[in-house]
Amino acid sequence: MLTQTATEPEKSLPHWRLTLPPRPLSGLTVLVVEDSRFASEAVRLLCLKSGARIRRADCLRSATRHLRTYRPAVVIVDLGLPDGDGGQLIADLHAVEPRVPVILAMSGDPDRAREALAAGADGFLPKPVESLALFQQTILTVLPPETAAVVLRVLPDDVIRPDRSGLRDDLTHVAEVLSGARDTTAVDYIARFLAGVARSSHDPALEAAATALARDHLAGHALATDLARISSLVQDRLSRVAEI
Repeated sequence: MLTQTATEPEKSLPHWRLTLPPRPLSGLTVLVVEDSRFASEAVRLLCLKSGARIRRADCLRSATRHLRTYRPAVVIVDLGLPDGDGGQLIADLHAVEPRVPVILAMSGDPDRAREALAAGADGFLPKPVESLALFQQTILTVLPPETAAVVLRVLPDDVIRPDRSGLRDDLTHVAEVLSGARDTTAVDYIARFLAGVARSSHDPALEAAATALARDHLAGHALATDLARISSLVQDRLSRVAEI
């Protein structure tokens, strides 16, 4: 149960701006199930600054292997994974006894928060996941009641900036998938994955193109123009990242 003692200036702050310094997640193991290298690097840095240990799975199959061998305290699941829907993994984890103490969903589409909570998630992290205070407080507020009480204080709202090499890896992956995209499954994956990458890297033009691809794909429209535009944008971003 979290307790709070605040000074007068602190009382006007939102609750998520209050957290335990300097490493409030020490002793916790976090499993992040995320296929984006850029997004998972952001979570790794957030865990590192918070004192938590982290393991990563890049798909449902890999997550299942991890969960057979150890029990993390926190599982963070991206809702769009290459081999299935992260929402199903959340539902499965929620149903298992003993339950993982904290299950969080993560997505570049904030509209999926309700779906994730209905599946059994304790909370939702919208991409980009960058705020250290928000990351810590999202976990601390849903830890089981038996967790020892802590005293909270204001934490500077540090923002995490992951290394751009992860973005390069993600864009290279998209380019490879695009080169062989022939069926609807590949197109759907490209649209979802790239929208998340674009949101995490603050690239509205790329996100808009990925959203248009998803919309046209859902409507059954011709995709050649969308795919050509996506391919051009991805190559442009790759050349920019290479120059950094």
